Amino acid sequence: MQGFPTLFAFQAYHTKLTREYANVPATHDAYLNDYTEQTYLALLKEIIVADERPENVILLEIFPEQQKTRIDFYCTEKVLGIKTVCLTKLIPDGNKLFYETNGERIQVKRIYNRLIFDDLQQQKDLLNVIDFNHPWEVEWVSHPNWFNRISKFTLPFINHQYVPKTTFLSELKEIPADLENFVLKPLFSFAGMGVVIDVTKEDIENIKDTENWILQRKVKYADVIQTPDIPAKAEIRLFYFWKQEWERPVAVHNLSRMSKGKMIGTRYNKDKKWVGGTVSFFEK
Repeated sequence: MQGFPTLFAFQAYHTKLTREYANVPATHDAYLNDYTEQTYLALLKEIIVADERPENVILLEIFPEQQKTRIDFYCTEKVLGIKTVCLTKLIPDGNKLFYETNGERIQVKRIYNRLIFDDLQQQKDLLNVIDFNHPWEVEWVSHPNWFNRISKFTLPFINHQYVPKTTFLSELKEIPADLENFVLKPLFSFAGMGVVIDVTKEDIENIKDTENWILQRKVKYADVIQTPDIPAKAEIRLFYFWKQEWERPVAVHNLSRMSKGKMIGTRYNKDKKWVGGTVSFFEK
């Protein structure tokens, strides 16, 4: 569960190149619910840019040129015509925010937020650059609170056969005897940081802020994708878009990832081959 942007623009380019390179048959598509590359990108622009001029909309990040996902920023700029702006380059003036380009000061009216506040908290020298509690005259896409509300925080409230049983550590009545079947996660981390795969009783007992942690039943990923060396695990992440007037989000695309490490993510696959991001094509 992640109420935070992913590689929305890059994945459109990735899909097109993969379709051509792999000679994917016309009977299969990566887009969902009858969306196409054109309608998908049009919807992305409707949601992020809306009725504003693209120059008044920015993609906000901390030192974007250093981020692992920066390729998506470049693709987003090309697709939407908006600028990527570092947090340190924002210019406050009263209740308004501005950025400069080619010596011209331009007002920011909508912010496509790619800034992770947990990441910001780790860079103490940047905490006071902008007061995010100030009533700025901007619209957020999506609002930063979504990063927390639609996230691991949501999982304990979902009771479904396909959602692993999850409990807030603060509500755990007793520590399970079979901890090898569980994983311990901080609620508001990102990219797998802080996750404890091989949980011990001491790991749980040493946590003071138990309200900020969850204990989740472990999911066993099957090594089913054949590669030139050893098989890989895979996951499929579905992209959901949610326009303001819609009652509920709609699945539009996907991003798939392959892994040979204990977890899925770049930090757990640095010494592995035939892993990383890809895309799935489904039979129509």
